[in-house]
Amino acid sequence: MQLVKTHRDTLLRPLQIVSGIVERRHTLPILANILIRKDGEQVSFLSTDIEVQITTKAAIGSGGDSIATTVAARKLLDILRALPDDNDVVLKLENKKMSVQSGKSRFSLQTLAAEEFPTVAQAEHFNASVNLPQKTLKHLFNMVHFSMAQQDIRYYLNGLLLVVDGKNVIAVATDGHRLAFCQVEVEQEFPRHEVIIPRKTIIEMQRLLEDKEDPVQIDIANNQVKLTFADIELISKLVEGKFPDFNRVIPKGYKNSFTLGREQLLRSLQRAAIMTSDKFKGVRCVITPGLMQILSTNADQEEAIEEIEIDYGGDSVDIGFNVSYLLDVLNNLKCDQISVSLGDSNSSALITIPDNTDFKYVVMPMRI
Repeated sequence: MQLVKTHRDTLLRPLQIVSGIVERRHTLPILANILIRKDGEQVSFLSTDIEVQITTKAAIGSGGDSIATTVAARKLLDILRALPDDNDVVLKLENKKMSVQSGKSRFSLQTLAAEEFPTVAQAEHFNASVNLPQKTLKHLFNMVHFSMAQQDIRYYLNGLLLVVDGKNVIAVATDGHRLAFCQVEVEQEFPRHEVIIPRKTIIEMQRLLEDKEDPVQIDIANNQVKLTFADIELISKLVEGKFPDFNRVIPKGYKNSFTLGREQLLRSLQRAAIMTSDKFKGVRCVITPGLMQILSTNADQEEAIEEIEIDYGGDSVDIGFNVSYLLDVLNNLKCDQISVSLGDSNSSALITIPDNTDFKYVVMPMRI
C-alpha cells in the first residue's frame, strides 16, 4: 500500500522537524520510531520521548485511504539525506515493512504497530493562551537559554521560567551562578502565570522557530505547555518546583557603573581565557578610575594581562569571575555597547544594554 509519493526535500522537511527529540537509546524501543499517519492526502508525522511530543503535517499522501505505522526515525532520515536531491521518493507499506524507493535505490525497513506507540495526552483545560510572533519568542529564548542548568539536582533550574504578567512576557534562566532575564511587551493583557519549561523543549524550540512575524500560540496548563506555529504542534510537560525569586537576585542601586564596547571586552576576555585551565576558569577584573585590567594565571606560573581604557570615576574594585560566564553573554548579545554595574568584590555584577531595561544578566563573583 502506497503511503507517500513526493519530492525528496518535501518529505525530508517534516522528518527533520520531528526527529530532533528522538532518543537513540530508550527503555521503550518504539520511541526510536516516528508515528506516520496518512488520512487521504494529509500525512502527519509524530515523535515523542514521553516528556515532549512534536507533530507536523504535510499534504503528500497517495490515495484516499487511511493508514498508520511507525518506523525508525534516524534510519529513514539518513536514507533520505543520502538520496539524490532531485529525485522523487515513494514510501510503501507491505507485510509490516516500509519500502523506500527512489530512482534505482530501494530500502526495506522494519515497522512497529501504530497502536503500540505511546502519545502524550493533551491537557483538557488550558489556564492561559498567549500569541507572540515567532521572532519575538525566539529572541526571548536566545537571550537567556545559555544560563539554564544542566543535570542539576535542583531540577527546577534545568529549564527556563516563562512568566506572563500583564502586558509583559518574561523569560528567566539560572544555574545558581549566573542569571539571565529578558522581557518583551505584548498588546494583550494577561493575569500572571509562571511555568518552568524543560531545557530540552527550549533547545528544540530554538531549532524550530524562525525569524518570522508569523504567530506562535502558547497554551499553558497546570502541568503542560502547548506551542503551535506554522504546521507544527509541540506539547511538553512542565518542570514542577519553585523557581528562585529573580527580582531578589537582580541587584539594584549599584553606584559603580561604566559602559564599554562589547566586542572589545569579548576579545580581551578570549585572550585572557587562554591562560586559564580547564579545571579553573577564573579571571581577575581590576577596575580603577579610567582603567579595567583583566588578569589570568595558571599552575605553570604563566599569566595574561589585558588593559581596557574606560570612562569610569567610581570606587576601585578587584573582583574575580568565571570567564566562561562572561563569554557566554558577550557572545550572545548583538549590541555594540554594554553597561557593567558593580558593588564590591563580594557582590554579583550586573551586565545590561545601555538605555534598555528589557535585558539583565547577573553573574556571581568567584574567589581567585
